[in-house]
Amino acid sequence: MTKREHVRVAVIGSGFGGLGAAVRLRREGITDFVVLERSDSVGGTWRDNSYPGCACDVPSHLYSFSFAPNPDWPRTFSGQPAIRAYLEHVADTFGLRRHIRLGHEVLMMRWDADELRWEIETSAGTLTADVVVSATGPLSDPKMPEVPGLAGFPGKVFHSARWDHDYDLVGKRVAMIGTGASAIQIVPAIAPDVERLTLFQRTPPWVMPRTDRAITAVERWLHRQLPFTRAARRGLLWGIRELQVSAFTKRPNQLGLIESLAKANMARSIKDPALRAKLTPSYRIGCKRILLSSEYYPALARPNVDLVASGLKEIRGSVLVAADGTEAEVDAIVFGTGFHVTDMPIADRVVGAESRTLAEEWKDGMQSLRGATAAGFPNWMTIIGPNTGLGNSSMILMIESQLNYMADYLRQLGVLGGRVALAARPSAVNQWNRQVQARMERTVWNTGGCTSWYLDAQGRNTTVWPGTTGEFRRETRSVDLAEYEVVRVREREPVPAGAAAPAAVDPGRSRGGVGGSGDSGAAPLPGALPPDPRASNAGGAGLGASGAGSGSNNGGAGVGSNNGEAGMGSGAGAGEGAGAA
Repeated sequence: MTKREHVRVAVIGSGFGGLGAAVRLRREGITDFVVLERSDSVGGTWRDNSYPGCACDVPSHLYSFSFAPNPDWPRTFSGQPAIRAYLEHVADTFGLRRHIRLGHEVLMMRWDADELRWEIETSAGTLTADVVVSATGPLSDPKMPEVPGLAGFPGKVFHSARWDHDYDLVGKRVAMIGTGASAIQIVPAIAPDVERLTLFQRTPPWVMPRTDRAITAVERWLHRQLPFTRAARRGLLWGIRELQVSAFTKRPNQLGLIESLAKANMARSIKDPALRAKLTPSYRIGCKRILLSSEYYPALARPNVDLVASGLKEIRGSVLVAADGTEAEVDAIVFGTGFHVTDMPIADRVVGAESRTLAEEWKDGMQSLRGATAAGFPNWMTIIGPNTGLGNSSMILMIESQLNYMADYLRQLGVLGGRVALAARPSAVNQWNRQVQARMERTVWNTGGCTSWYLDAQGRNTTVWPGTTGEFRRETRSVDLAEYEVVRVREREPVPAGAAAPAAVDPGRSRGGVGGSGDSGAAPLPGALPPDPRASNAGGAGLGASGAGSGSNNGGAGVGSNNGEAGMGSGAGAGEGAGAA
């Protein structure tokens, strides 16, 4: 990358959001873009989280792009290796590698109000971009608690999202801090190998059975040969979850039956009444994310596993002390303490039109317009932004909705023509967030009686979407220009020969609505080319045995059903994600 390279679009991050954005840009005919990735490979959270037992709690056929269906998922709930392999394969199949810049951590982004572009400083140089799409995701930066005495602990310490695979836990005394989605997978995976495992539980989770199984060869064959069977399976998974939403958002009292099922799941494995009491939550199910595991409770019943129903208070040498006074001497500590979700570090690195960082703009709570754009940050948008999270379905559905919005945003810039930016109006951002927060008041996440990572420091739920994925798709289908201010560069007037030079004109910004001054016709986007034939709107993605990089025999990613990873077979056209399109 040259020192002052300029691109039409800069995408930050190469997880599901970043790769999805890259595919959509190519399908829109935009090839003048880069994907900036701080790590040495793509995959996002599915690259970073490689701990033992790591898997998805959303069914495989729903946790994949509608434009890149995978008929060869190995299990109904796929593990981390299969999902990471799927993302690597998407990068290969859609020709994204030439756009991806690995080892390019974004250090700072500044809006240039004179040139109407973003100046981006990375760990490998600087570049500028007309539009920035931030797809860093809320689960990218681990949160480590400040525990007195942690610096003096003589053993091994790491976060679940930064697992140290060089450290052997076999025969060790291990402390697991936290009981979230990662911990309930780690505990069963390492309990048989460690000498003793002590689990520090601040708040017990609600845990439902995870009905995972291997997908049979016959099922995979049907999905390859008869794509409608795959679409029907995805549609059924989607529809069931859409029907569940009203209980979370409007009628939390209906969740009592689900609580009974969760208690029965616990009772099957935990026979000790005292242990069951410690594991039974005091809040309404759904207030925190409902966790899925059929191995967690049996692991807690093992003789070498101890549950401390109290948070970690301090560390004295190699001894961990809980808030209730319980002590445990350990050789290693694994923190499963979540991520910086409502205080994402990337927000400190984005400087907008008023020379304020995004973190400063969001100091009283994150808020955006339709989960995508923020007031004061022209031509900047985020994937998985404020209030786009889900409590019961697949985030890929939300990501694809935001990709629709991104595509129309870029189309509108092209129609407006010339050097132009769209700035979200503060009134539109405020109105959207008032509506979201008003709907949030009745939800289980706000009324269920728990403290969760969905809530920010002010107690506002700025994380979850209080509706169905279908509703969000409709709300983000297109850009409403009435919600934006059109920002243009004022051109200098040429001075006629022999005439006195006029006073210098500040090349600042001229503002106007859609019908204001500026180019009257549409201007093509810089670098626009016909859509990539491998990913065109006509006929769909068609990820097949003859596609680029598919299968190990042609030198591609080597992702196939024979090695237990996610392979992509032939078939499906784009948009076959039933119900969500």
